[in-house]
Amino acid sequence: MRPMVDKAEAFGKVAVLMGGHSAEREISLKSGEQVLQALQQRGVDAHALDAGDKDFVKQLEDGNFDCAFIALHGRGGECGAMQGLLETMGVPFTGSGVLGSALAMDKLRTKQLWQGVGLPTPGFAVLRNVNDLVPAPAELGFPMMLKPVHEGSSIGMAKVDRAADLEQAWQAADSYDHEVLAECWVEGPEYTAAIVGETVLPLIRLETPREFYDYEAKYQADTTQYHCPCGLPVEQEDKLKALSLRAFEAVGASGWGRVDFMLDEVGHPWLIEVNTVPGMTDHSLVPMAARQYGWDMPELVWRILETGRQARGVQ
Repeated sequence: MRPMVDKAEAFGKVAVLMGGHSAEREISLKSGEQVLQALQQRGVDAHALDAGDKDFVKQLEDGNFDCAFIALHGRGGECGAMQGLLETMGVPFTGSGVLGSALAMDKLRTKQLWQGVGLPTPGFAVLRNVNDLVPAPAELGFPMMLKPVHEGSSIGMAKVDRAADLEQAWQAADSYDHEVLAECWVEGPEYTAAIVGETVLPLIRLETPREFYDYEAKYQADTTQYHCPCGLPVEQEDKLKALSLRAFEAVGASGWGRVDFMLDEVGHPWLIEVNTVPGMTDHSLVPMAARQYGWDMPELVWRILETGRQARGVQ
């Protein structure tokens, strides 16, 4: 697949948006710096903007930017708010629009939508207060996974093996978000599908000695193993890629992103979540899949920048 844009000047002046105010600020700064360096390496006139600065909007207005590469993770950057601001300002941007961003950031509504269109996702319950903890074990059984509905990077997540630990895990998740999702535990390997445009990159199988692929396993541990190629037969991988693309498009996501899923003990897939602005750090999965596909980091960010222009009709 050849690039649509062959000259860096065609992108104009690009703002790389990073940082922000979310719980994922530090990861976003790392992602943004990697993106910035890769774009500049390819000759793109790219500039860093920290969305956490008090005068961020003024910087964006005064910068006369032709487009924005969104490297913001979590609330305020991945939830549709930044996308709405950029649309209002008439600045083309990478990734999903307002609807796709808002839906994908909301793990509960994503799962409800998937259920509605017949896509496989683990059973779940919503824990909004302490009273909701009573029926959840009967509905889901143990172990179960608790996670804040509107956080990413596994922040606030916990595996719960017994009723005695449920309230403490709920309180920890509730400290990040007053909507907490309890999800049936799936025993089996975890996979991720990176998507750029309409291309699904090679699947990655994740392996960690920790209980699950948590924040430490994602960003800090050296014991996490990433298998790409993932080891599945080609026909099975192709089917899982197609499922991932359907799941991505079902929530209105576009441009680029990542779909996470698991295979249970009999090989049945279970969709977990969509990330519309995945990490782009040295531990991140999309650059890893891109390398396997034959794209280095500068090529990857170039392709992502192309999708932002294409999606909004910029020539």
